[in-house]
Amino acid sequence: MKAVVSNKYGGPEVLEYTEVSKPSPKENEILIKIKATSVTAASVFMRSGKPYFGRLFTGLSKPKIKIQGTDLAGEVIAIGKNVQQYKTGDLVIASTDLDCGAYAEYICLPEDGVIVQQPHNMTAIEATGMIDGATTALSFFRDSIQLKKGQKVLINGASGSIGTAAIQLAKYFDTEVTAVCSGKNEVIVRSLGADFVIDYTKEDFISQATQYDVIFDTVGKLSFSKSKKALRKEGVFLTPVLSMSGIFQMLFGNLFRRKKLKFAATGLRSEALRKRDLTFLKNLIEDEKLKTVIDRQYTLSEMQTAHRYVEEGHKVGNVVIALP
Repeated sequence: MKAVVSNKYGGPEVLEYTEVSKPSPKENEILIKIKATSVTAASVFMRSGKPYFGRLFTGLSKPKIKIQGTDLAGEVIAIGKNVQQYKTGDLVIASTDLDCGAYAEYICLPEDGVIVQQPHNMTAIEATGMIDGATTALSFFRDSIQLKKGQKVLINGASGSIGTAAIQLAKYFDTEVTAVCSGKNEVIVRSLGADFVIDYTKEDFISQATQYDVIFDTVGKLSFSKSKKALRKEGVFLTPVLSMSGIFQMLFGNLFRRKKLKFAATGLRSEALRKRDLTFLKNLIEDEKLKTVIDRQYTLSEMQTAHRYVEEGHKVGNVVIALP
């Protein structure tokens, strides 16, 4: 089968499109023919090995897992003899997180992994684009904090993969949403439910009078020290990107102040929690309360180009890899 293999850390050029052995399912596994996968900020981190402390999970000197990719949609084409939850022909979506393996034509996964049936009203491309951003945003809003009706939420990086999902989920929880993005993306974020839009190229939300219950920095570009001026007394600053200063703030600063900084590595949570979230999101999609924004689509052989584009940091929504 064809796959994209990474034998060392580095730029997009380390991603090699090549032939590898096709896997066979064990007794408790299903074999999935992958129809779509995605390129996310997490994908870029796993390929580059930066920030360096992340290598504690992915391999110190080189990637522990050669075939990367964490999200997929596909069709079950074979099952192990003990599998009971799935049958051949089932369309599924799955999240493999640190186990990776989605940058390939086929993958074997245990039937009790983070797998659910593909939403009936989405294509494989749409469904796989939903996984990373929506599961990340949901875990922050429901586990890191308990988002409440009527709260004011500011989402920085609102036009990205996490941001576009976060807007929709924040509105699902009945909050007031302010989206921070480039002015050219205002139409998109308003169509997803944003109540207010701030063009970061023209305005600085920190200098404005409005204060928020939650500031969600989906892209890790804000400073908590500066942003806390825009938080209410019990406000919370959320980020999926952890810096050394952020570690210090959480370990010591959170003990002495009412305004909190919270970080979560959503992919390191238990499989039970991650499957719960994926099931919840599937139901939202089928109720037409959540949709995917797709920016660009590439083939598996174009993985280097896809990574270069994502690394530029200007994608709107999701970048998806479609397999024939």
